[in-house]
Amino acid sequence: MTLAHDVSGDGPAVVLLHSSVCDRRMWDPQWPALADSGHRVVRCDFRGYGESPVADRPYGDAADVADLLDHLGVDRAVLVGASYGGRVALELAATRPDRVTGLALLCPAMPGHEPGAALRSFDEREEELFEAGDIAGAVELNVRTWLGPEADDEARERVRRMQRHAFEVQAAAEDFSLPGEQVDLSRITAPCLVVSGAHDLPDFREIAATVARRVPGARHLELPWAGHLPNLERPAPTTDLLTRFLRETPTGP
Repeated sequence: MTLAHDVSGDGPAVVLLHSSVCDRRMWDPQWPALADSGHRVVRCDFRGYGESPVADRPYGDAADVADLLDHLGVDRAVLVGASYGGRVALELAATRPDRVTGLALLCPAMPGHEPGAALRSFDEREEELFEAGDIAGAVELNVRTWLGPEADDEARERVRRMQRHAFEVQAAAEDFSLPGEQVDLSRITAPCLVVSGAHDLPDFREIAATVARRVPGARHLELPWAGHLPNLERPAPTTDLLTRFLRETPTGP
């Protein structure tokens, strides 16, 4: 199966990978500017999100992204990943370093990370709401948890719509996802910018610092105003951050 996706612009490829509380629509605020900056921009929905159907057999998200690149004839690309999309980007960059020319990671998850107390508490509360059949409550829990104080009502409604759709699609589906690979981040050769938010859960601030230590030459930037989804909380500064990273990153042929 080929993931649902959009392509816009011409030039070196940039692939946008979404958070697990969103889908490819989370990149709406950045999409036009990145395409206008001289890049061929691809955004996709992981299985069970947006317009990609749930799986009916075992699969891995990183392998799905690699297959999409093959389908589009993209040999090498910069990967921009938010949260879970950052974890997928790290896995792909570590296992297929020849295909990744740059990594911009917004509050990424990380393969092999053991959840801390705050993240475990969130997971437990979300599970309680699911067991009670309170999907609306689970949606609101995610909106409160993952958007920082700078998020406006429009951003909150965006996340609300995307998260509700994912819950509805995935609720009755069997989970065929394979565990993410345990990867050696030191194998990553691409220039890497890892961003954290000062208002995010401690897990993700710790992950950002860890990635910056383990990926050779990586830079870590903490945004003092951000929660977990900075591209929705302050779209314009995040777009500027990404376009600047793309200008400074050699992308090859």
